Amino acid sequence: MTSKETSVSQTGVVDSACKQPAGATAVLVLANGQVFWGRGLGAEGEAVAEVCFNTSMTGYQEILTDPSYAGQIITFTFPHIGNVGTNDEDIETITPSSRGAILRMDITQPSNWRATRDLDAWLKSHNLSAITGVDTRVLTRLIRDNGAPNGCIAYHADGKFDLEALRKKAADFPGLNGMDLAKEVTCAQTANWNEKRWTLEEGYQSEENPEFHVVAVDFGAKRNILRSLSSQGCRVTVVPANATADEILAHKPDGVFLSNGPGDPAATGKYAIPMVKALLDQKDLPIFGICLGHQILALALGADTKKMHLGHRGANHPVKDFTTNKVEITSQNHGFMVDKDSLPENVEETHISLFDNTNQGIRLKDRPVFSVQYHPEASPGPQDSQYLFKRFRDLMANRQK
Repeated sequence: MTSKETSVSQTGVVDSACKQPAGATAVLVLANGQVFWGRGLGAEGEAVAEVCFNTSMTGYQEILTDPSYAGQIITFTFPHIGNVGTNDEDIETITPSSRGAILRMDITQPSNWRATRDLDAWLKSHNLSAITGVDTRVLTRLIRDNGAPNGCIAYHADGKFDLEALRKKAADFPGLNGMDLAKEVTCAQTANWNEKRWTLEEGYQSEENPEFHVVAVDFGAKRNILRSLSSQGCRVTVVPANATADEILAHKPDGVFLSNGPGDPAATGKYAIPMVKALLDQKDLPIFGICLGHQILALALGADTKKMHLGHRGANHPVKDFTTNKVEITSQNHGFMVDKDSLPENVEETHISLFDNTNQGIRLKDRPVFSVQYHPEASPGPQDSQYLFKRFRDLMANRQK
């Protein structure tokens, strides 16, 4: 980047040697010393994490509350974030796990009949910091070309920053490779879930007459996944990530669900992978995994996972289902992937990304077990991927015959 002074209302990007622009109350400092100036939003403070980007045009509240973003600061490529405000319903977990947000434009007054407060107030309530006025195109290109960097976001209303100290914090962040974050976002104890998906006519309703019982292993489960299971007529028992196979089977489930979650899937090897291996010994037990659950299942089957250069984060990802030859538009959020070349012979690849041909789904040839890398509970299609929950239901129904 060139060494020149710039106003925070222009590009929002300066070199670390440049003078701080007038009006700058927030800054993003990357581990390599690059500095992005802007204006602070939300709570004052500092946060260190991996900096990624998400290409979704809607759903920013769901994204910020997705537990899979633990250990990450989210750059939104869509410039108008905050335009529909926030509410107390469109959340994926009560306590957000993301560490901050980077926006192009200042937020506007919310324009939506469901909004209860603006994004600034919502961020403050969760002690999250954000920065606006950043040229997110520059930052996105940087991430695209070089991979997700470590960075430190800081918001001080007085505009006073120690850039070198912030750079060192970013440089000292260990990164997500080898990091087990599932144990940090999982539930503390077993709980029941019966809330169904939201509808315009009725909002959120409860499943009062479930046909099936699903045990959901919480590696960082999104609420709308649990709602989608409930909407298929399931009573859902949510158990912590470190639950053993014996503890899960003691609930006498009709099926087991492996949830999404953050971090390196291989780092769960001490508890999650042995648990899944033991469940696979129950040859007629339906198992369904999403995102991290997909990766953990693959590891338990003997495949490998690896960190991606960029990861997939957005709501416009085309995926082909080989079982139907249909293409669905999907929502995705993952920085690790299953190495398709490592899949054993008894595992069939069912889905691939049409962006980069990476693996997006698998199933076992000899038992009712399958998983996908993306998020079928989200609605970018808008309902392209809901069939997967019915597919899981059908496997449980066939088991009862």
